Amino acid sequence: MGRDDGSAPAPSRWARWAALATRVELAIGAVALVLVFLLVLVQAAQRYLPLAGWPWTGELARFCLVWLTVSVAGVLVTTDSHIALQLVDGIRNPTVLRVVRVVAALTVAAVGAAFAVEAWDLMVSQGRLRSPSLRMPLTWLYLFPFLGFLSTAVRGVAAAIGFARSAEVPAAGHGEARA
Repeated sequence: MGRDDGSAPAPSRWARWAALATRVELAIGAVALVLVFLLVLVQAAQRYLPLAGWPWTGELARFCLVWLTVSVAGVLVTTDSHIALQLVDGIRNPTVLRVVRVVAALTVAAVGAAFAVEAWDLMVSQGRLRSPSLRMPLTWLYLFPFLGFLSTAVRGVAAAIGFARSAEVPAAGHGEARA
């Protein structure tokens, strides 16, 4: 359904949910990135100050690095920004290109689903364990990887469906050249 002024149609429900999920995932990633920076800065300052060090800063910085990495994995799939071999995009036959892109997206979805299952297993099985310095339950550590891999799997399936429906050859992105 579009507007009466001839502009683009209103985004679908899936597009609105994907945009919301993207904003949430990017916010988690941004917070994790800022925390990594601040915690490493605190660690560096502790070396030169005559104060007792806080061992939890390094532990939390490592956890934030993990959270940053996996929380934005789904966004990379949706924006087609993940690492890919661009050799395939040079294939002239659009049907072959479409099949390769669908298979690649389904592979990403399968790997994301497998990692989500393993992250869930770690959340369930590691519930009593706590991190050494923070005493944080390890279930909290594995929550963000679970959500990130689940998002990757769902977005991979959505990308495969989109590639299967679209006959368009993907355009060269920023910094890419088309053969």
